[in-house]
Amino acid sequence: MSVKVEKLENNMAKLTIEVEADVFEKAVEGAYNKNKGRISIPGFRKGKAPRKMIEKMYGEEVFYDDAANAIIPTEYSKACDECGEEIVSSPDIEVTSIGAGKPFVFVATVALKPEVTLGKYKGIEVDKIEIAVSDEEVNAEIDREKEKNARTVEVTDRAVQSGDIATIDFEGFLDGVAFEGGKGKDYPLTIGSNSFIPGFEDALIGAEIGKECDVNVTFPEDYHAEELAGKPVVFKVTVNGIKTKEYPEVNDEFAAEVSEFETLDEYKEDIKKTLLQKKADDVKNAKEDAVIDSIIEDAKMDIPEAMVKTQQRQMFDEFAQRIRSQGLSIEQYLQYMGSDEDTFIEQMKPQAMKRIQSRLVLEAVVKAENITATDEEFESEVKVMAEAYQLEVEKVKELLGENGDKQVKEDICIKKAVELVVDSAVEK
Repeated sequence: MSVKVEKLENNMAKLTIEVEADVFEKAVEGAYNKNKGRISIPGFRKGKAPRKMIEKMYGEEVFYDDAANAIIPTEYSKACDECGEEIVSSPDIEVTSIGAGKPFVFVATVALKPEVTLGKYKGIEVDKIEIAVSDEEVNAEIDREKEKNARTVEVTDRAVQSGDIATIDFEGFLDGVAFEGGKGKDYPLTIGSNSFIPGFEDALIGAEIGKECDVNVTFPEDYHAEELAGKPVVFKVTVNGIKTKEYPEVNDEFAAEVSEFETLDEYKEDIKKTLLQKKADDVKNAKEDAVIDSIIEDAKMDIPEAMVKTQQRQMFDEFAQRIRSQGLSIEQYLQYMGSDEDTFIEQMKPQAMKRIQSRLVLEAVVKAENITATDEEFESEVKVMAEAYQLEVEKVKELLGENGDKQVKEDICIKKAVELVVDSAVEK
């Protein structure tokens, strides 16, 4: 196998890969052996027809596609290793020479890793953000915990109030005629949830169990059903039942039940500490994003479109894997979202570009600052991975292999580069 590299504009390149004729012949023979059992030739039992007979009947190129598909992945991988270029995209393959007794030649058009010229990356100015937690924020957390511990009880001695769960029958009429989709039976509606048309829930406040009432509302102008958009309608509504939530009293007993603390003051202090840490983390992430955005803005790099498309596809595959882990196929998800694969991938383009730019400038910082990963840092990272996957450290190293080790060390260096540029940032 030999490979020639032709550099193109915009960090693209063509790899012309030539594979020896005897290697191609072996691949054709392999394709014949793989497919002969499915080919029928008069006068021969299925799977027993000689290759020459099959080629004579169907053409000598009958096995070329399978042979090419068998050769290309292996030979392309070898060419990538031998060409000395850092390839950052999936290849666009074109076969340029194929036939018996001659070399098999194909061209792989690929994106090469762009050179990055850094601008300013130390002493980046960022806005200073003060963090604090108010009593209202602490109380909001307590309210959420109260909600989790509330119990639902039946109400029979009063009319509907805000916050109740009213079980209702309803039917909507436009100009005295019932309209499609406007009817429901034993529907549980939380009053104040704003899940129905504006004004509907408020109109039910004061409604009594078992009594029909009229609810006059107007559909929003942007309502999805055009025949109803902006139209005044009347709903005939009967309240079948009322339920309400009873909330626990917020005191030391409540704190002991929902937390590890014995007093409400201790519980509140812990909530405050947790919220402060979350805000500190958010501020740190925002500062990191601002610094990296500034470095990207001041850097020069020519990112090839093929590199972006490859990143988009990788991100889509990662997302699809997460969806599958939740028991849903990506096809089902896209259908639910009213989208399709091409549209969804295209929407990922800005995020893909940002991910590429961030990695490239941070790799440039690693190079500029001669940042390296120590053996101790590598061992520590592998130990974290082993704990996450519940594997022995040596097993993780075995699974990583040489390329995996290199990737882990590169990621450590990137983290150190992030720390360097963020720590050097100046708050204003």
